[in-house]
Amino acid sequence: MEFQIIENERLGEKYYRMKHKSGLVIDVFPKEGYNSTYAMIGTNFGSLNNHFISNGKEVKVPDGTAHYLEHKLFESEEGDAFTQYAKTGAMANAYTSFEKTCYLFSCTENFRESLEILLNLIQSPYFTPETVAKEQGIIGQEIKMYDDSAEWRVMINLYQAMYHNNPINIDIAGTVETIAEITPEILYECYNAYYNLNNMVMVITGNVSPYEVLEIADSKLKDNPDIDTESIFPDEPYEVKEKYVEQKLPVAVPMFYLGFKEKATSEMPNIKELVCTDILIEAFSGGSSELYRDLLNKKLVNSTFGADYLAGRGYRAIIFEGETHSPSEAAEAICKAVGELKEKGISREDFEIARRSVYGSAVSSFDSLSSTANSLINAEFYGRTIFDYIETVANVTYEDVTERLKHQLDPENVSLSVVKGIDD
Repeated sequence: MEFQIIENERLGEKYYRMKHKSGLVIDVFPKEGYNSTYAMIGTNFGSLNNHFISNGKEVKVPDGTAHYLEHKLFESEEGDAFTQYAKTGAMANAYTSFEKTCYLFSCTENFRESLEILLNLIQSPYFTPETVAKEQGIIGQEIKMYDDSAEWRVMINLYQAMYHNNPINIDIAGTVETIAEITPEILYECYNAYYNLNNMVMVITGNVSPYEVLEIADSKLKDNPDIDTESIFPDEPYEVKEKYVEQKLPVAVPMFYLGFKEKATSEMPNIKELVCTDILIEAFSGGSSELYRDLLNKKLVNSTFGADYLAGRGYRAIIFEGETHSPSEAAEAICKAVGELKEKGISREDFEIARRSVYGSAVSSFDSLSSTANSLINAEFYGRTIFDYIETVANVTYEDVTERLKHQLDPENVSLSVVKGIDD
């Protein structure tokens, strides 16, 4: 086995990629001058994957199963992985998102020992009725904590307002009721379907040698026969489910999320669509935009205002967020500006300013080990290289972004989520 070297002359950067004999894709991105190392292994399994067919068997699992499995995988017959990491001095963590689950650590020493713990962790499931039941109280408390978080609720409430059927409208951790349905058998079923190494990616960046990584991988990884697993997603109407949703929580300033829902397919947007959208968002609502200045001058937003693109399998939306004492007025002003944008388009000057800003942000992200690792994971799961985005930004045209605008920001297909103070 040999690494494929993937280089980018524009950045003067390169990384090493291979499909290991075990089935695992391995990316190693050495960084000169860094003392620390950041390692991450991820599976293409998140909260959205609650309905699937694996080796001919159709399976539906309770909401929150992917997140529950993330918690339980840290336990083994030999003990808790966090305890093992404490002995090596590494900082370890994990997270579950809508579309993936990742396990990670960073260290400045004892890299080999820490990587061996990570590889053991994802290959040694240990679920018993007693250990699964024990976790229900812990995750139940986590669910209640997020239920009280205004930042979380304003986002999830928006997804529930926008989407009728797509499981993005389900909280990643599930509910206290749904996690009570989770059994060891369910966890093993999901593990066997999605934690096959052929469905996983390991990325390591920083102070690291690809050949040391390969040596450790050869000694620790077990060969995995490929498995046939297909996730099933329901059809989703184009129209939003609800125009407005509101919740009251103890906040000093009301918060809002305003989502412009788009037509989506079961595939991810391609890299050109993502780049054009990022440039469009920056030109329309970024720090130097007319919209941002206008909203600030009218005191309809503060410095927390921003926008992002929510995009995945079966869901796409441009979302604006911020704090304001007048959520409805802020939303109305944004929708009015969207109408004008759709009519007039963006100027070539604004396009170029935004393109350069997006390019600069993309370049600077390579200075962060965690950003580099997450970008590598995403690139592998979506079938591209980490350099494709920046090359597309460098070559995208004004006409490309103008054409993209035709398919986005429908001012008639919008949901507004608001979290107000208890006394408002």
